[in-house]
Formats: sequence, C-alpha cells, structure tokens
Amino acid sequence: MSAARVLVIDDDDDIRGLLRTLLERAGAVVYDAPDGREGLREFHSRRPDLVILDISMPVMDGWQVLDRIRDMSDVPVLMLTARGDELERVRGLHAGADDYVVKPFGKQELVARVQALLRRSTRGGRTEEPDSYGDAFLSIDWGQHRVLVQERDVQLTPLEFRLLSTFVRNPRQVLSREQLLELVWGDTYGVGGDQVKLYIGYLRRKLSPDAPDEVPIETVRGFGYRYTAPAQSV
Repeated sequence: MSAARVLVIDDDDDIRGLLRTLLERAGAVVYDAPDGREGLREFHSRRPDLVILDISMPVMDGWQVLDRIRDMSDVPVLMLTARGDELERVRGLHAGADDYVVKPFGKQELVARVQALLRRSTRGGRTEEPDSYGDAFLSIDWGQHRVLVQERDVQLTPLEFRLLSTFVRNPRQVLSREQLLELVWGDTYGVGGDQVKLYIGYLRRKLSPDAPDEVPIETVRGFGYRYTAPAQSV
C-alpha cells in the first residue's frame, strides 16, 4: 500500500480518524472529507487510488457520491454502512462499488480489503494520474500548483486553480454550471450559477489578459462550458 492515495469520505470524525491511523500505518497517503460534497471536491483535486465511502451522510449520501464518481472514474470504491442485509450489499455492487464493509468492522480486515482492492486495480492495468499537463496553450504542474501560459507564470487563487484543473481533466466534455459547482466549490450553500460565470471570466482574463476570448474555455449556450485543447503546432 506504499504511497497509495486513499480518500475517506465519512461524516463521523472518529471513523475518519481511525481509518487515517490504520491506513497511514500501512503506508498509505490519506485524505478525508466530512461530507459528500467536500468529498467530491477532494476526489477531483487529489485523484485518489481508492475511495472509502460511507453511505449514510447528510446533504449528499454515499449513493449520490458513488454515482458522481462513476461518471468520472473507475477508481476502486469500498462502501461503509451500518446495514449488513443482502439487498443493501447487492445495491452497492450494482451501483458500481468494488467492496462493501459493515460497521463496526475489524481493523485488520478493513486494511486487508483495501490492500486487495489496490492490488486488483494495479493488475487490471489502472494507469497513474499524471502530475502535469500540457497542450499548445498552457501547462499545469499539479504538484507545485503552477500554471504557465506560453512561458508566462500565471498566478491563480486555489478556487481558480481547481476550476482550470476541472476543465483540463475533462477535455471536450461539456460541464454544466451545476457540475462545476459540485466539483469545484463542493459546498454550494449560498453559491449560485452566476458565480461560475463570474469565475470563468476571472480565469479567462488571468490566462490571457490581452485576449480573454481566445482562451480555449468555450461557452456552450444552454448547456455549460468545455475546454478544447488547441492542437500542437507541427
């Protein structure tokens, strides 16, 4: 499990703390989130190798989070639940979960299940997420949170950086305002679709102060926005 990135999404502070301790002892790098919305934001920014996901959470439950994850990735997901009946297990597996653990769980069993899922995903040829990105317009170093546009260093706020990362990690895909709010802002309380439009304007002007309309973030009227990377020059 050495250096594997594991995201724990659970509204119980004690469970998150316990899982962090167990998994870090086993060599994993652990991130956590106290609810589904924050979990999706962490998922998108951290790109974990495995997710441990609680089912019963307020605002956005584990089923909803699992649906969003499966829209974006086939990363292994281990579901946690207080219910152990067969129908609940079947529902989880049909929804795209890779394993299912009932609370209270055995510490060593849970670690063993996580290790087994990670081994299985490695054998299946799952590729590592790149640490950097580049096209004919810009380059991103996710480790250093650095953005270059034609060799010019662009200073972005954390939110602007997440917004740009969301676009380039979903190339040519139209993302609605609701999807962007969920993936970038996470907690959307008090935040509306106008915020998305506002920050896309900020982002375009920072990426290209003299020609913001030439930034390859396209407005698709009535649907949302998409990033179309320009072709590399020959």
